Amino acid sequence: MSTPFPFTAVVGQDDLRLALLLNAVSPAVGGVLVRGEKGTAKSTAVRALSALLPEVAVVPGCRFSCDPAAPDPSCPDGPHEVGPGTTRPSRMVELPVGASEDRLVGALDIERALAEGVKAFEPGLLADAHRGILYVDEVNLLHDHLVDLLLDAAAMGASYVEREGVSVRHASKFLLVGTMNPEEGELRPQLLDRFGLTVEVAASREPDQRVEVVRRRLAYDDDPAGFSARWADEESAVRQRVVGARELLPSVRLGDGALRQIAATCAAFEVDGMRADIVMARTATALAAWAGRTDVLAEDVRQAALLALPHRRRRNPFDAPGLDEDKLDETLEEFSGSGDSGGSEDSGNDDEPDPDGPGGGGGQPPSSDGPQADGGSGAQPEAGDGGEPQPSGAGAGEQAAARASEPFRTKVLSVPGLGEGAAGRRSRARTEHGRTTGARRPQGALAKLHLAATVQAAAPHQRARGRSGRGLVVRRDDLRQATREGREGNLVLFVVDASGSMAARQRMSAVKGAVLSLLLDAYQRRDKVGLVTFRGSAAEVALPPTSSVDAAAARLGTLPTGGRTPLAAGLLRAHEVLRVERLRDPARRPLVVVVTDGRATGGPEPVALAGRAARLFAAEGVASVVVDCESGPVRLGLAGQLAGELGGTAVTLDELRADSIAGLVKDVQRRAA
Repeated sequence: MSTPFPFTAVVGQDDLRLALLLNAVSPAVGGVLVRGEKGTAKSTAVRALSALLPEVAVVPGCRFSCDPAAPDPSCPDGPHEVGPGTTRPSRMVELPVGASEDRLVGALDIERALAEGVKAFEPGLLADAHRGILYVDEVNLLHDHLVDLLLDAAAMGASYVEREGVSVRHASKFLLVGTMNPEEGELRPQLLDRFGLTVEVAASREPDQRVEVVRRRLAYDDDPAGFSARWADEESAVRQRVVGARELLPSVRLGDGALRQIAATCAAFEVDGMRADIVMARTATALAAWAGRTDVLAEDVRQAALLALPHRRRRNPFDAPGLDEDKLDETLEEFSGSGDSGGSEDSGNDDEPDPDGPGGGGGQPPSSDGPQADGGSGAQPEAGDGGEPQPSGAGAGEQAAARASEPFRTKVLSVPGLGEGAAGRRSRARTEHGRTTGARRPQGALAKLHLAATVQAAAPHQRARGRSGRGLVVRRDDLRQATREGREGNLVLFVVDASGSMAARQRMSAVKGAVLSLLLDAYQRRDKVGLVTFRGSAAEVALPPTSSVDAAAARLGTLPTGGRTPLAAGLLRAHEVLRVERLRDPARRPLVVVVTDGRATGGPEPVALAGRAARLFAAEGVASVVVDCESGPVRLGLAGQLAGELGGTAVTLDELRADSIAGLVKDVQRRAA
């Protein structure tokens, strides 16, 4: 077994270490979500935490880690008698992103089923993590079907397994710790809310601190055991402090004043539900115990808010996470004089013990700025620019980038049919990891055995095969492979008209707001995105297909407008992008979103040429949507005609909103069927 990097040797990252230690003091806090760029010691700190946790008393021989003082009456290995039990180190169980459903919740013991003909349950990772830590690295990439199982177990404190003739319920109370890089996509809100605390981490910009990080890492890599031995005293001291804080925790007093500050803070930041209030109360209590106090002070409430609220507050798309500290201080000050003294004392009291451990002070965790709603553009609307400019040829003046309107939430636009692309959250697909939908004979090497179907295929032939014992006689022809269905990520290619006919300020602002909204949806569904723009006399690939939606949002924000409308050039350039991308990633299906008013100008027969270019997409069965940006009382309906040539659907800007888009998805699927 490899020697883990010592927790106390992690340089900086005070908020990260504090959040982990508070959960060690009080597991009821509910776990930690660590967000940050790669290479910031997220995984290192989490894996080192288990060495600081006290040992766990368990019933000897119980695979489900029952507490000998209060064993689970419904334990599959029970019933157990109350007794002294044995102790073992606290476990940290890692859930790989690519884990199967069977590995997470457990399943029928295949070996015993085939050899002995009995139904026996083989526990999964949820059983192993009971009374310990369940760690998910890159938790934002976890498949949706595994997220659903985690949510059920976290909500009920138990895992229920009903599959393949097995019916089992066992306790599963664990500390959920996840790490993620926000550049790779966000978490579902339901899972995000299950994390008690969240921390934003970033690499230090101080040269001295970076030097110390490198020095310690190199020393650890050269001699892990020797390096850990040099930090043994510090590790022991923190471990003893955790034990002392746990013992002190029941004596900590959370007064009415602190409770009112907690409630007022949650109300001021408009968090949903009451879980935030409860988590803040538990965190503030743990902070007081960690500092060696029996009273919760205002400084504890403030630090608890900085850890418990950033991922729960209501915020607009592409906003950076975090809290407005001025607003937080004003709220705490306003309610500092109410109730009793608990939680309302001046946090600067010199007689109070100094929480000198990691993260002893307050402060907002570092945050990474996402693209703003305007994509970073500082352009202001020009006075009197309310009318739509008319294209006057290739020499028409270029206009500055317009500011995007406020993004809005949309529902999913899915590619029809059943794909086999990369894992994601948009369209239906056959996947290695997903819900089992059936079984089939394997084609080539067996990948995922469908046990029930295999046994069912072999059972009628047992007498003919001379079976004499309890074991099942299975031949290759009996083997069945599970077919699974999940979700895939797609290539969403935006083809945006930036010509003079689109250059009116209000119209272009609305267009950019709509595209930003769709980009946000693609960000959450792990799609690749690309951006093609056309204006003047040509089209250009503003952003080749990429997984960085932030980059697409930034390019969109600085997009200028003006000139004629080379619609055909834009479509042909998009077709070429899809052709190249199909060679690179043939399994990823595309969805083309054309944002235009449908006009085509410039060159000979521009309308006919655009129609021929559009029919290339229809001939290849590419799913497409045309966002009709035409405005004014007189509408030519050109975008609708373009959608017909593409074999797709036309939708207005207003219909893109969440309450109107459901019908659009059905239309796309119906036309492609």
